[in-house]
Amino acid sequence: MRRVSPSHRIRRSVRKKISGFHPQSEKYKWWVLTNIMIGTFMAVLDATIVNVGLPKIMASFGVSLDKIEWVLTAYMLAMAVMLPTSGWLADKFGYKRMYFMGLLFFTMGSLLCGISGNEDVLIISRIIQGLGAGTIQPLGMAIISREFPPKQRGIALGFWSISAAASVSFGPLIGGYLVDNFNWQLIFDVNIPVGIIGLIATIVIQREYKNKRVGKFDLTGFISVIIFLPLLLFALSEGNAATNSEGWSAPYILFCFGISIIAMTVFITTELTVDKPLLDLRLFLNHNFGIVNIIILIFSIGMFGSTFLLPLYLQNSLGYTALQAGAVFLPVGIIQGLMAPIAGYAGDKSNPKIIIAAGVLLLTFSFYMNSSLSFLTEHDYIMTSLYIRGFAMGIIFTPLNTVSLARLPREKMAQASGLTNTIRQLGASLGVAILATILSSRVSFHSQIYNQSLNTRSTEYKKVSSNINYYLIKNAGSNNITGIRQGQTLIISNINKQAYIQGIDDDFLIAAIITILGVIPIIFIQTNKKKSNESFKVKN
Repeated sequence: MRRVSPSHRIRRSVRKKISGFHPQSEKYKWWVLTNIMIGTFMAVLDATIVNVGLPKIMASFGVSLDKIEWVLTAYMLAMAVMLPTSGWLADKFGYKRMYFMGLLFFTMGSLLCGISGNEDVLIISRIIQGLGAGTIQPLGMAIISREFPPKQRGIALGFWSISAAASVSFGPLIGGYLVDNFNWQLIFDVNIPVGIIGLIATIVIQREYKNKRVGKFDLTGFISVIIFLPLLLFALSEGNAATNSEGWSAPYILFCFGISIIAMTVFITTELTVDKPLLDLRLFLNHNFGIVNIIILIFSIGMFGSTFLLPLYLQNSLGYTALQAGAVFLPVGIIQGLMAPIAGYAGDKSNPKIIIAAGVLLLTFSFYMNSSLSFLTEHDYIMTSLYIRGFAMGIIFTPLNTVSLARLPREKMAQASGLTNTIRQLGASLGVAILATILSSRVSFHSQIYNQSLNTRSTEYKKVSSNINYYLIKNAGSNNITGIRQGQTLIISNINKQAYIQGIDDDFLIAAIITILGVIPIIFIQTNKKKSNESFKVKN
């Protein structure tokens, strides 16, 4: 007689009481979707909630942007490394088991982030979080794609996008409230109860699924990718770092670039030649899948690379509190969440190219609006750009996901979703590294230009300095000598603020230029209905 474990008896008992949990039930796939949305909400929440806390974390540890950017980059980098691996692990050990392990790693990483005593421990803890998130997101997408038939897949993926949109809305708001009223550690601790709920739901709801045709683990591909990505991002982020006096010509920067190029060559060669690759790059031979991933790479560099800019501008330049800075993002996720299912339905019924192109153009326009920010920019102007951004993001993601998976067989869904998410996170990591480096460079450039233009002997300078001195003597109790020094300090501080804002403007303009390039590959997406019903076969 077969022995039944206590945990299995509990799950069976719960499923009997709640008939919708049974795999044969029509409601089962919707329960699974709800379960997946919990994990997705948590993973995306931690990517957005941190942005408003960066200034406080920088002040707490006494570090600069060059160092603290790794709190973002380490998370996305760990995700990018784990994303391709999660597909094979799920095929080998089971989708439910690996999804559970991803939630567990993420929850443990959140706990460690909350008790970090310095920036290095925080970065290591963020890597643990990223490993969990890199398992949650692709497997969640693959599980939904497997459980829902093609005619409902667009709507299901649209509802799945709601969880990400909710995180975009409430992440910065929750983070701002916690940072202002308590401490920045709580922006990580808030994930723990959500993670526990997700773990319990996964045990109770999901059924196990394994791929019977799983092959050997691609060790060469795995080693080469974990060498290639970290070294490339490290070199990009350190090129203009304040601690690097030699710039891009520094020997260790050139060494990192060289090794990363060699590792990338080994990775691509291996993935195209082995029977069971870590990332099946041959999936790019599917026309739509290849084109969509080019769009996602371009989109991710501009979109995710610029996510940290606005909170920095609002808090450091306009004097917003963390809560006020987080509150401005609330409509973004709400609009995105409302539009995602609508866009999924519209993409199933009409030409998705039009919807995707409109989204990319609107996103580009929102970045262009942000390229003219100043210390006098009104709140309504900032919110208008964010309304447009939320609408654009809401109509981009779901049609892109649906088009990319439409011609792939079901057994390739895990590999395809892992590859797509890897491209997205690679673009996000590159975007943060590139735009953070450009920001430091442009702020330094504008500071030098403004300081060179400052003529202390000019009539305008003497007039402004005299007025500031008079104000300080009359209202701040300063004497004449102290007032003069304070006035000079205020002038230099204002110049540095102007240079900082101008650097952020330059970054947004670059993000707009990068994003508009995504319109070009959209033209080549095939939407012929007959072709879309054909299955794409990949040679093994």
